[in-house]
Order: sequence, then C-alpha cells, then structure tokens
Amino acid sequence: MKKRLGFTLVEIMIVVAIIGLLAAIAIPSFVKARNTSQQNACINNLRQIDSGKEQAALAQKWGDTSPSVTTVVNAYIKGNTTPECPAGGAYTYGNMDVNPACNFAGSTTHKLKD
Repeated sequence: MKKRLGFTLVEIMIVVAIIGLLAAIAIPSFVKARNTSQQNACINNLRQIDSGKEQAALAQKWGDTSPSVTTVVNAYIKGNTTPECPAGGAYTYGNMDVNPACNFAGSTTHKLKD
C-alpha cells in the first residue's frame, strides 16, 4: 500500500484562493484605518497650533486681525517647532482670526471645524 504525501494542486489552489479573498477584504480596511488615523493626528496638530496662536496672542497682546508669527507661536507649542503632518502636508498658521490649515492634497481636507 502506497502512502499519499503532500497536497494536491487543487487543494493548494483552494488555499491560495481563500487567502487572496481574505486579503482583498482586509487591505481596503487597513488603508481606510491608516487614512483616518492620519487625519485625526493632523487635526490634533491643528488644535495644538490654534492653542499656541491663542496663547501667543495673549502674551504678545495681539488683536483679532494681527498676523500670527510662526516663530513666536512655535514657542507655545510642545517642541518649539511646527508639528509635522503625518500625511505629508504642510501647516499654515494664518492670521489670528483664521483657523490654521493643512495643505494636504488628499481626498479629504484636514481642517478644524469652525
């Protein structure tokens, strides 16, 4: 009596097809989760910048339309520097009466709610 060792080609093809199906379902979810976490981190950085602008305005006695000087505002942000956008965008601080913004060119915009 001959022993049967290993797997047949059909069995291997079925396993590969199942793995491919699971990957097709999982990969878009991972991409969406990464994009969501990058957006949330960017929005939190914008909150830090806005808070730094407000603190700098109080300390420097700036009015509502005074320009926000990046180097002065950065002194009120942890690390004394502009935070880095996790999605690769760049932050613009804007005047005191304008929310900071991120120039991220993705499908969704990173901005604070008014």
